[in-house]
Amino acid sequence: MNPALQSDAHAVRCDLAAEVLRSSGRLRLRVTGWSMLPAVWPGDTLLIDRSDADRVSEGDVVLFARERRFFVHRVVKKNSEGSKILARGDAMPHPDPPFAQCDLMGKVSVILRKDKCIVPRSRLSFAERVISALAQRSAVAARAIVAVHELFHNPCDVSLSSN
Repeated sequence: MNPALQSDAHAVRCDLAAEVLRSSGRLRLRVTGWSMLPAVWPGDTLLIDRSDADRVSEGDVVLFARERRFFVHRVVKKNSEGSKILARGDAMPHPDPPFAQCDLMGKVSVILRKDKCIVPRSRLSFAERVISALAQRSAVAARAIVAVHELFHNPCDVSLSSN
């Protein structure tokens, strides 16, 4: 498919999802990227509740929109009025440019992974910080981390039969 058409189609899906969140107050969103490793993995489904800047704190994992795209990152800082929010993906080396409170879509309330419901924590454990640091320093390391995770969490079912 033409990259411009793909981009337009993605933007339309984001617009529709934003409308669902605005009208119902909740959105289910499947993760495709690895910017939030290890808190959020590709394939996880996020339950996002509509929220405004007053109800978001440092450490919360939030959904925000920029240029008709969605980003799910952790709040690093917000100014006292909440008008500007700084966020960063756990596996990203630098924070995103600050976004306005009107770009905040909601807060991740639950991460669905396989048969588990995980409430996001505001701080990573020591082991998670190590994984995050590795992913921040190298895209190759991030891909390897995802591959190892897939290997252990989605093993192939191989059955041997003799005829």
